[in-house]
Amino acid sequence: MEKSASPSTYSLRCLIPAGAAVFALCLILSACGTPQQKESRYLESGKRMVARKDYPRAIIQFNNAAKVMPKDAEPYYQLALAYLASRQYQPAYASLRKAVELNPKHREAQLKLAELMATSKEPKTLEQAQETIQNLLETAPPTAEALDALATTEIKLNNLEDAEKHLEEAVSEFPKDLRAAVYLSTLKRSRNDLAGAEEVLKKAAGQSPSSANAFIALGAFYAATGRPADAEAQFRHATTIDPQSGLALMYLAVLQSRTGKLDQADQTYARLSALPEPSYRPYHAAFLAARGKHDQATQEFQRLNQQNPDDRAVRSYLVRELMLAGKSADAENLVDAALKKNPKDTDALLSRSTIYLVNGKADAAQQDLLQVLHFHADSAQAHFLLAKVHQMRGDSLNQRNELNEALRIRPGFLQARVQLAQALLASGAAQSALDLLNAREVPRNNLVVIAQKNWSLLALKQNDEARQEVARGLAAARAPELLLQDAYLKIQQKEYSAARASLAEALNRSPENLRILRLMAASYEAEKQPDTAVRMVREYAARHPKSAPVQEFLAELLMVRGQRQEARQVLFAVVKDNPGFTPARISLAQLDMAEGHASDAIKTLSEVLDRNPKNVIARMLLAGIQDSGGNHTAAVDAYKKVLDVQPANVVALNNVAYDLAEYANRPDEALQYAQKAAELQPDAPAVENTLGWVLYRKGLYSTALPYLEKAAEKEPSARRKCHVAMAYLRMGDQEKGQKNLEAALKLDPNVPEIHAAQQILDEMRASR
Repeated sequence: MEKSASPSTYSLRCLIPAGAAVFALCLILSACGTPQQKESRYLESGKRMVARKDYPRAIIQFNNAAKVMPKDAEPYYQLALAYLASRQYQPAYASLRKAVELNPKHREAQLKLAELMATSKEPKTLEQAQETIQNLLETAPPTAEALDALATTEIKLNNLEDAEKHLEEAVSEFPKDLRAAVYLSTLKRSRNDLAGAEEVLKKAAGQSPSSANAFIALGAFYAATGRPADAEAQFRHATTIDPQSGLALMYLAVLQSRTGKLDQADQTYARLSALPEPSYRPYHAAFLAARGKHDQATQEFQRLNQQNPDDRAVRSYLVRELMLAGKSADAENLVDAALKKNPKDTDALLSRSTIYLVNGKADAAQQDLLQVLHFHADSAQAHFLLAKVHQMRGDSLNQRNELNEALRIRPGFLQARVQLAQALLASGAAQSALDLLNAREVPRNNLVVIAQKNWSLLALKQNDEARQEVARGLAAARAPELLLQDAYLKIQQKEYSAARASLAEALNRSPENLRILRLMAASYEAEKQPDTAVRMVREYAARHPKSAPVQEFLAELLMVRGQRQEARQVLFAVVKDNPGFTPARISLAQLDMAEGHASDAIKTLSEVLDRNPKNVIARMLLAGIQDSGGNHTAAVDAYKKVLDVQPANVVALNNVAYDLAEYANRPDEALQYAQKAAELQPDAPAVENTLGWVLYRKGLYSTALPYLEKAAEKEPSARRKCHVAMAYLRMGDQEKGQKNLEAALKLDPNVPEIHAAQQILDEMRASR
């Protein structure tokens, strides 16, 4: 007779849903047994999750194992492997240190720790790693991994002969150790032993005929040494060995793209994206986008997003394509929906902050980015985007700080490094910019790096080295930026015709690049042919009648040459055809200002600000008109509105401080703005003069004097000499006051400050 279920068993069955049965069973089992048994179950579970690349859950299981057996090294070692697989190097290092501390004889942990230490730049750390690996090799039979690690450390310590010896040993003892073969080949190639480097890889491929990776390595060597046909043959062979090899398909697609076989590359990328590995999904659509087929790319990304709504990479790509298509509302709706589902989705927060930045919403972008950093303090991308927030606000100091932080977290973040170099160069720190680009982490042959490095060399007047780098870059690709630099160097040598040939090629590749067109015009100016410059730009504009930037530049050149009527006609045509093209409207306002039509200029600038209240250029021009017209109250209001958008705009800070002190008689309020300007640009003469004048207006004459004197010494003007004279006179030094007043009279006897200084001098004489 069948037994009936006990009440406790029956209750348990009723309480556990069928879909959760396995998970519940794991919970029940984990609560039973000795600590060693619990540890074993956690470790086995974690290893299964690592095999499925589910690293976050594996890390939880290994942490559980460490909790039940806190004095066992193995959970910490497995935890480190999971961290390494998910590229979390700091916690991996800490876990390995703990494992070695608990069990100094744990050879695998020692070796992994040494490998991690070998990634350091510090010689002492590298030497410690080398010593650890050598001890491991002396106390046990060599392994391929240990020999590879030792050679890697020796290469970083520049012990190339020892490195080659150990790599040769690894290749000999472990012929299927592909990593050793690749390292040895790379070392031989660095010594220009191309035949030896090729032979190592061919031998490795011959000894592992079923290894797709061996043929990929050989193909990569051929690609790097200018043998694309041989490279393609090896990559294709790798795909026949393993049709599911994402690495082989990736190398093949990139090579096909670089050699102009775009249709073949399209097919290869399609195969790559069809692989089961989720990380490959976006590649084909991204390739379509790179070819300019944005509609097709968007459709494919939308399909992928519908099929895989939790794939953050696909969603990020889709957001970018929507933004490029001008569909920022659709992009924002997409990320808003993701954040409604998961408010801690940092990828969605990063995407939304990018949308906000494009739309000029710096405050909203900053809020999202700070939230990202709350969840992930080591997000290099968040710091990079925060730098853009500060750039929008004109805060160059904090922009550089955020870029530095992004690079501290991720030294290989090339875009952040290049932008920091640009910011340093703009601040006058050309040598610092150059040092940044010469760092070990920077790829030497990257064209963007070469071009940015050249601007630093040119700023430092190291023209010979710049010329070599330009030639090296142009040998790889006829990039417009490099052609521009080539022309600049030729103009320096007065090779004007050759310079214009480079510029013509650059314009053919980038027709709306005004930097190129400006240098072309400047080349004629340098030959004292201004009329030819105007004629050339006029002809170029006639060939590009639909290009608003080109037409606006023609108007700008005509204004400089005094041909204002023609300039006005060009600008009217641009505004008519391109109502949203703001630079043309601003140029019209400047033209009205030059001709004394202040009311017309104010009207035009007001229209610009109606469209975009945060347009700093329009706001600054409006403030300048108000200042020139004596309406200083309106000017102060305009400058303050600039500071609402760009709190670190030094010109606005300086001007509002001067107006408040000089015309509003509010020196205490003025001092706050003047001091902030001085913090941002302490050595700027205009800033020093304003700070000194604000202090003077507060009656702090002796404190004001050093600032006023430095400003007048750096950039002498009648007004600044008068300021110095007035400070000396107020301090009772009639001799120095009169001396500076006489200097001011020689520079310009008509500035209003002459009268004020003379009045103080007369008062002093009368009192005596």
